[in-house]
Amino acid sequence: MQPQMVEVARLYQTEFIRSARAVGALWAVCTLCFAIIEVVILVQPSWVGTRELHYEGGASPPPAGTLGLFEVCLESDWPVPECRGSLATLTPLPAFQSPAVLVCISLTMVWVSVGCLVLFRFCNAATVYKICAWLQLTAFCLALACVLFPDSWDCSEMRGLCGEGVASFSPGNCTVHWAFVLAMLGVLDAAILATLAFVLGNRQDALLPQYGKD
Repeated sequence: MQPQMVEVARLYQTEFIRSARAVGALWAVCTLCFAIIEVVILVQPSWVGTRELHYEGGASPPPAGTLGLFEVCLESDWPVPECRGSLATLTPLPAFQSPAVLVCISLTMVWVSVGCLVLFRFCNAATVYKICAWLQLTAFCLALACVLFPDSWDCSEMRGLCGEGVASFSPGNCTVHWAFVLAMLGVLDAAILATLAFVLGNRQDALLPQYGKD
């Protein structure tokens, strides 16, 4: 290779490394935010909530409240809703055990990928990116949880909150709340982060030919 071409290649590598570091820092911050979002998705009892209904003739409406993987919370005269469940022991509601386990697996994989960020100090960057990408792909368990959750609506907890019209994929007098929407957005987030990690890893491998890497 001619000296001029070598110099151009080194300049290109320098600019690429700067850009890759900026994108990698953004990817790391988004990964940490996604891990925090996963915790919120898991513990918040706001996957499903009652909708506002109007009754004629002075009939008393059913109690308003929300439901999550671990708790059913009903509004009361106190500022804090009255919740039934086992969030303290992380025991999910019987009907939602499978979605809760899948969310826990997804949460664990995402936090492991966050822990792998320290490996950038000791290992090849391309290898670390690819490890994190595979871990974030495993977080697609969240997608299966988003399917199994509405499939499990035909249960006593949902009927007590949303009426007898509840069935699988039919919430009766309830509607999906922000935690369930956040879980569905988390699936898209996991796909974007994993794809970006694979791209960054492959670009790291292609910085320079083998004889110029050192």
